[in-house]
Amino acid sequence: MKKLELLSPAGSSEKLETAFYFGADACYFAGKKYGLRAFSDNFDEDELEKYINYAHSLNKKAYITVNILAHNEDFNGLAEYLKYLEKIGADAIIASDVGIINLSKKVAPNLEIHLSTQANCTNAESARFWKDFGVKRIVLARELSLKEIAQIKDAVPDIELEAFVHGAMCISYSGRCLLSNYLCKRDSNRGQCAQACRFEYYLREKTRDDEMTIQQDERGTYILNSKDMNMIAHIKEMADAGVESFKIEGRMKTSYYVANVTNAYRRAINAVEKGEPFDSSLYEELEKSSHRRYTTGFYLDEKDREFIETSLPVSTYDFIANVVEDAQNGVVSVEQRNRFKVGDTLEVLSPSEEFNKTFVVQTIIDSKGENIDDALKVQEIVKINCPYELKKGDILRKKHSN
Repeated sequence: MKKLELLSPAGSSEKLETAFYFGADACYFAGKKYGLRAFSDNFDEDELEKYINYAHSLNKKAYITVNILAHNEDFNGLAEYLKYLEKIGADAIIASDVGIINLSKKVAPNLEIHLSTQANCTNAESARFWKDFGVKRIVLARELSLKEIAQIKDAVPDIELEAFVHGAMCISYSGRCLLSNYLCKRDSNRGQCAQACRFEYYLREKTRDDEMTIQQDERGTYILNSKDMNMIAHIKEMADAGVESFKIEGRMKTSYYVANVTNAYRRAINAVEKGEPFDSSLYEELEKSSHRRYTTGFYLDEKDREFIETSLPVSTYDFIANVVEDAQNGVVSVEQRNRFKVGDTLEVLSPSEEFNKTFVVQTIIDSKGENIDDALKVQEIVKINCPYELKKGDILRKKHSN
């Protein structure tokens, strides 16, 4: 089996470093313009160069999103930007607009091009066209089944295929939505989505002016609100169909989300590559970070596609602290992210063998060197007891009490 790539989101430098620490082979991220997540922190030009070099120092890859559906004014400065990405060694751009792709071929001919899912490539003829046009990899439309993906790979065997395996899904066809622009004057196709599909909608009867909640079924009203994708139990089937890169959604999500999901999929992919069976506990792992109810979307031809009854995310664990220094002599320094107390049981999230081990907090020493019973100050560096050899970058979490 060809080596499979785990591709994680990086909406900030912290998330990028977290993704690589927890096992991502590559990250996708954006500059300050031209990407579809305008409200992520994103990266200025100096930061792009710094973190592309950082990725390469780890023998990892960096893909830069240039995936807006461009208007005329968007091309101002774009040629220079593409040349810059080629110069600093970006491993590829992710683009959907044929004008942007054509321009990149002209001004940055050595810059690899990956076709964004926004281009909604759903068939072998389209895949063949894009390959002949110079695209190295296709990020497949989310509306495809595994059977259809296999047919595309059989017809165009020398194109790389990437597919989303986890995260928030857009209810619109391949994410091409006008609702946000219409309601909020924020163009989702140019990176400013207001997630209007997550709103609760009502039906108004004209003559009586009665307002009625739209109901999909007896449980809910959010008929435009998608479930989250979760294909962790089906990595092998996806690989057998021809998928080579497994993409996690979430540039707007937290570092804890990036860590937890990347860690779970890294372990699942490793098992597939070793010929080992799926570890069902990894599905439980994905309940520990914020998510909506899960779906396998269109991949398995199931009736349960993307609809959900509520917009509120859920999780079973809280993100408590980042480990900021390697543990020594039974003590570890952590940066507090959520409140915890002496007597709490914390669980370890780590790419190492310390993964999922637990311990009880017995001592907390604050930044002034004083013993405290309750860590209340967000981002304060505190020292706590810990029996494990934790490393900088590991995470501590706590199960919800309810």
